[in-house]
Amino acid sequence: MRIAFAGTAAFAGPTLTQLHEAGHDVALVVTQPDRLGGRGMRPLPSAIKLQATEMQLPVFQPERIRTDEAQARIRAVGADVMVVVAYGQILPASLIEAPRLGTLNVHASLLPRHRGAAPVEWAILSGDSETGVTIMQMDAGVDTGPILAQERVPIGPDEIAPRLEGRLANLGGRLLVQTLDGLVGGRVQPSPQPAVGATHAPRLRSEDGKLDPTTMTAEEIDRRVRGLVGRVGTWLTLKGVEVKVVRGHRGADAGDGLPVQTSSGIYVVDEVQPAGGRVMSAAAWARGRR
Repeated sequence: MRIAFAGTAAFAGPTLTQLHEAGHDVALVVTQPDRLGGRGMRPLPSAIKLQATEMQLPVFQPERIRTDEAQARIRAVGADVMVVVAYGQILPASLIEAPRLGTLNVHASLLPRHRGAAPVEWAILSGDSETGVTIMQMDAGVDTGPILAQERVPIGPDEIAPRLEGRLANLGGRLLVQTLDGLVGGRVQPSPQPAVGATHAPRLRSEDGKLDPTTMTAEEIDRRVRGLVGRVGTWLTLKGVEVKVVRGHRGADAGDGLPVQTSSGIYVVDEVQPAGGRVMSAAAWARGRR
């Protein structure tokens, strides 16, 4: 098929790769404009722009995809279907409905659970025992369109968000390719999302990473550390100093870690990163604070 692809974050990378390897014609890759970042605050390309350039695919970076000019540029490629994965802007209905087969989205949750911008993190924060990938036929709502395919993935007790996201990204690419084949062969039909069970996974904020042992249980702190590592991060006040918590575990067996009494149970901090410093064991950090 001839495809217009919209993606920005690294999560979209495996889908773009697998579409290309499956022989589909990716006629245009739409991604967010370069953003200032890094030490020198230089314009930095998105992960998908870097990948598309390496694959020698045409790239389009509209500041706002809703403008008439941006929509005209995308329509001009004559795509059979548009694929959207972790793009970062809301598409207008006029663009969603433009391709012959509409627009498909790869979403990293079992919809309707965890609609929104951070489904991987909120699956861990919520204590879910499983999550998965949904291939959805997009509509004008936010993650509300009919479901074309779903596949489940267990969440282990020590799962961290970056590792889970990597598994889901690879699964999403494979499932999308299968879904496209099924659409062409008439083996896949859209199914409305269930009316019950919908939850929201809002964009993460820095304040979500603030750990308070006086009000949070050891289980809640453990979920936050695992769910927010590599994202906004988590912070805890130890020995009167605020440090980033990189890794820890629940239970009375402290080992070389620092045990913290929570509102219910003990949470042991294993690795920390002080402000402006490197990641180190909590025991080494504590020795330095003596």
